This record gives sequence, structure tokens and C-alpha cells, in this order.
Amino acid sequence: MTQGGPEAPPTCYRHPDRETWIRCQRCDRPICPDCMRSAAVGFQCPECVAEGARSTRQLLTPYGGKRVSDPRLTSFVLIGLNVLVWLAVLATGGRSSRLTDYLALLPQSAAKQYGDGSVELVRGVSDGAVWELMTSAFTHVQPLHIAFNMLALYFLGPTLESVLGRARYLALYLVSALSGSAVVMLLSPENSQTLGASGAIFGLMGALAVVALKVRGEAQQVLVWIAINLVITFTLPSISWEGHLGGLAAGAVIGAAMVYAPKQRRSLVQWGAVAAVALVALAAIAARALALA
Repeated sequence: MTQGGPEAPPTCYRHPDRETWIRCQRCDRPICPDCMRSAAVGFQCPECVAEGARSTRQLLTPYGGKRVSDPRLTSFVLIGLNVLVWLAVLATGGRSSRLTDYLALLPQSAAKQYGDGSVELVRGVSDGAVWELMTSAFTHVQPLHIAFNMLALYFLGPTLESVLGRARYLALYLVSALSGSAVVMLLSPENSQTLGASGAIFGLMGALAVVALKVRGEAQQVLVWIAINLVITFTLPSISWEGHLGGLAAGAVIGAAMVYAPKQRRSLVQWGAVAAVALVALAAIAARALALA
């Protein structure tokens, strides 16, 4: 412990001779009353107000993406794809469908006996069925499974697309799905099949929690929702906790890069983080596939 006088109060970044305890809500720099500009929440400095005005004129979201006229569109398309695959699976036999075996994630090839008594080899990722890493995230069999996932996507997706923009939102969704598949490859039994959009959905939850923390919104509600879903994940049987955790971690990392990236290098940091998470996931998948081959 050291001794010393009381800490000097901060001074306005534009007027160093003026002491102030007020800070800009966007950049956190101290500002004096002459530099305060009223904002939706608190006050902002002149530079942040000007930046916000430029973003509005350029039709940009708060984090650099292009504003869209309907932030629900991407989520509706994703929901539509999931429903179409689900209907195709149901039409070809449900869980016993050969289409399910073609689309679901299987780390290592395994023999499977079908209802007609035939036994066939179902290909896994380690034997070249790499499409399963993504197609599994669009495949469901049980009605409750797809209903829960699509309902969550309906509520989470438009909010994130409105603040991130369409391209960033879609990248978040797909890389979260890929990361969920990567953790499934690493930690799940090599002869067990995994399917469902839950990894991507958990990625959206992780990103939304970060956004809520950044804007000082209702983060507690989002975190409680995540906690409840994690409890369900680890208590109910036949749920892929690996995919859920992989998607959640990827979504939180990408979400943090999206909302905390410095303005001067925003796109570089955001897309660099997306690429880095995707590359880590692909490296983990490749390592596991080689070990199983």
C-alpha cells in the first residue's frame, strides 16, 4: 500500500483546464458541460455525435453493417430452409431416413441397420462427408426440436440483424453452427449422430448477451435465459451439450468483436474475428478427422 493525496479529477478531453466527472456514453472520454451533447441514453461528445450522424446518413447499423429494410428476412429464409429439410426428412422415414444419415453429423463412418433389415455403411466426416458439418445444423427430426429452435431463431435473429447488419448476422449464425460441429467432432462419441440448429441458436444467444452488456440493456434476462438453457442441456438426455457450448463460445467471441471493435479498424477487426473463429474450428475438425481416419 502506498500513501499519497486524493486522485485528481479527470479533465475534459477538449478543454484540459476544466475538471469534469461526466463521460461520453460511446467512447467514455471525459466531457465538460460545453461539450455535452444529449443522446438517447446519457450524453455524448461532439465527435461521437458527428460519427453517429455520418452513420445515419450512410444507413449503417451502430456497428458498421448496412441497414436493411426488413431485419426479419434472413431469419425467415433460415427458418424456411430448416422447415424444408425437416419435411423432406419426414417424407423419407424420419429418424430411419437415409436422408437423415446423409445430412446429420457423424464423426466416423459406422454401420447402420434399417427397418427393412438391410445394413449399410453411413459415411462420417473423417471419411470425407465434410458437408455434414453444416447440413447437420439444418436438419431436424422431432417436431418439438425444430419448433423450439425455430421459435428461438424467430425472436433472436431479427434483433441481431438490426444491430449488426445482414452480412455480419449471417456470418455469426453460420460460424456458430460450424463451431458447434467442431466441438461435437472433438468431444462426442465418434459413432453418434448429431443434428439440429441448436449450436447456431446458442451462438445467437451468446452474441445477444454481449450486445446487451455493451449497450447496458437487459443483459440479466438474456444471461438467465442462457443459464436455463444450459441447465436443460446438461439434465435432459440425448442433447448435444458439445454443440451447444461450441456455438455459445463462438457467438460470444464474434459478438464481442462486432460491438467492441474500434471504429478506425472496425471491419478489419470484425471480419478478422469471424475468420479466426472459423479457422480454429476447421483446424480442430481436421485434427480430429485425421485422428479417426
